[in-house]
Amino acid sequence: MSARRRRGGGVVVIGLGRFGCHLAASLTQLGHEVLAIDRNADRVQKWSPYLDRVVQADSTEEGTLRQLGLADFERVVVAIGASLEASVLTVLALAGLGGPEIWARATSEQHARILESVGARHVVFPEGETGERVAHLIVSRMLDYIDFGDAFAIAKVRAPQTLVGRSLRDLGPMDRYGVMVVGAKLPGQPFRYATPEMVIAPGSILIVEGSIDQVQRFAGLD
Repeated sequence: MSARRRRGGGVVVIGLGRFGCHLAASLTQLGHEVLAIDRNADRVQKWSPYLDRVVQADSTEEGTLRQLGLADFERVVVAIGASLEASVLTVLALAGLGGPEIWARATSEQHARILESVGARHVVFPEGETGERVAHLIVSRMLDYIDFGDAFAIAKVRAPQTLVGRSLRDLGPMDRYGVMVVGAKLPGQPFRYATPEMVIAPGSILIVEGSIDQVQRFAGLD
């Protein structure tokens, strides 16, 4: 399989420590192709049988990342945790490619601020996040979610454009989407419980409940 692929065709995970390998495995289970990169030969050998492609490389070198085709990917996750320097330099190198949306692991608030300043769009703290949870957020339009198991989840999503200007009453039963709107934040207003008279304005944020698959599909509506 070629490292170069169309934008959006896979996810790159850089760093195969505990968090990185769990994230890569979760993305694979969700049906997404994963290109994993680590400078440690033992980790590369260990995970090669389980992931689509695992490459041993120095991720702090922009030229190396460009040769691997990372400029063509839509999302790259920097999961490096052992070296703050390698983490920051990798994000800086990725930013130089000018293409991928960069997610990065942070080990402290200071680390997070540095990562954001050099190009990370999203920063996560693995100590409070599971690889599976971050995987869902990376590949969907959900802003946040809680999975309670037993096919039930609550998610925060941006209101789909097709619902803007309509009231919840006009929409009728939300069963057609497989979810229920339980709350909303209209622009300039605090979050409040949903009512049938509530009109969805541009820029609204909705709280919906349903299965994780249902809320992901709802979040992906145009």
